[in-house]
Amino acid sequence: MRKVISSIGATSLFTTWLIKFSGFITFPIKHKGFYKLCKLFSLILSKDENILDLGVKNPLSESLIREGFEITNTNGEDLDFDRSCIHNSNYSVISAFQIFEHMLNPFQLLNEIKSNKLICSIPLKLWFANAYRNHQDIRDNHYHEFETWQFKMLLKKTGWNVVAEEKFT
Repeated sequence: MRKVISSIGATSLFTTWLIKFSGFITFPIKHKGFYKLCKLFSLILSKDENILDLGVKNPLSESLIREGFEITNTNGEDLDFDRSCIHNSNYSVISAFQIFEHMLNPFQLLNEIKSNKLICSIPLKLWFANAYRNHQDIRDNHYHEFETWQFKMLLKKTGWNVVAEEKFT
């Protein structure tokens, strides 16, 4: 069974999960999140592991590259339809920062990951806010804003086991 450690950004509205496929991690894309993520990466991952980051290059992946991690980004393909990046790879770690909420069906992707470790972040659903929507870009919308129990259930159904969890702002 794959294992998960998670951190959740409550006020920042982001979730950080470290799952061990044993492996998966999530975290917020803010300075505090960058710091926490880089620290998690350094504690959990070796800098010689090869990491596939689902999504185009972003400030977080660039920060981790500057820290010495070997990271390759995908090209922005629609992961609801094209998951070849995870099928045709030998990466030891998959990272997905702010990706799952943009997918109609994150179950398939999570279920098909072959790598040992997954690191990701998601926004938390808030009772006082509507889901994010961008009328100018169909791919920049949140189809899911998870409550913690929902994301844990999704992880469990796809074979991931939450080992630890942390919420932060």
